[in-house]
Amino acid sequence: MMKKSKIGLWITFVFALFFVCKLFWSPDYNFSCELSPEPYLMQEDDVKRSSGIIFVETTDRLEPSPLASCSVESAARAYPDRPVRFFMKGLNSNMWRDLNSTSTALALLSAMENVFFLPLPMKTIFYETPLLPWYCKVNPARERYWLHVSADGIRLALIWKYGGIYMDTDVISIRPVPVANFLTAEDFQLAGNAIFGFSRHHKFIWDCMEDFVQNYRGRIWGYQGPRLLTRRLKALCPVTNFHKVVTDINCQNISYLHPQRYYPIPYVQWNRYFQVWEKSVDFNNSYSLHLWNYKNWKHKRVVAGSNTLVENLFKTYCPTTYKVLIQGPEGSVP
Repeated sequence: MMKKSKIGLWITFVFALFFVCKLFWSPDYNFSCELSPEPYLMQEDDVKRSSGIIFVETTDRLEPSPLASCSVESAARAYPDRPVRFFMKGLNSNMWRDLNSTSTALALLSAMENVFFLPLPMKTIFYETPLLPWYCKVNPARERYWLHVSADGIRLALIWKYGGIYMDTDVISIRPVPVANFLTAEDFQLAGNAIFGFSRHHKFIWDCMEDFVQNYRGRIWGYQGPRLLTRRLKALCPVTNFHKVVTDINCQNISYLHPQRYYPIPYVQWNRYFQVWEKSVDFNNSYSLHLWNYKNWKHKRVVAGSNTLVENLFKTYCPTTYKVLIQGPEGSVP
């Protein structure tokens, strides 16, 4: 009787072990996370040479949209003395040597002297940061907003490693921001993470990465992004509301920029970018414009000859993109 009981327990143990192994070592589960053999994407001298502008594409898409192309081109023009680095998940070592044959947008952007395209290996990017253990354990298939939360983590790790300014690919640059370490107010209560800039190895970014892991709530929209930056900023100093006059707030040598600096058109009015304005606007108080592309779920287009605000922005700040992708043979593209 005792022998049969032991056999039964052994069989139960084997089935339980099989179930656990199947769970953790399934193709969709990233539990095994060996350290990358190439811990840095760039040479150390290149990293130290100049903190640049960073863009990220977390999907496998290799054809940047006209808006993404405009974002990169306008940044390259606004910051001519700084490298503009576009990290793309779909890019591999065989492709980046011949970008001209990959896509029209990549070809026109790669022709700019200060624009560089790099692959996006997540384990390499998270290496030597608090985010690597999280990435090794998270199951992307079970994450509701995986593309968004992974992008939230990637931008923190890249700014920590290389320093500079992170921008979403729906940001059009107008003029350079005059400060190095800054956050941008999305509205009067929330810090946005579509644009922010810090020097390499800044403690604030390290604290953000630690908070990202310790208080991870991937099912809550924005919790790992704007809400994360907001709560870390508030942990440093009691941030008060901005005045109507466009003045910025200083918080322990971190500049907290007025909403007019990057979000002069709030997200509830995003459609104004696709409207014709009776009076011209110069956005004198702004450094860049965030176009809230995630709200554009109907895929409104930049149309040549429409005289909309977005068309005029393209003409002024990304003329090559406008000429090739908007005024091209098809006239307009999504």
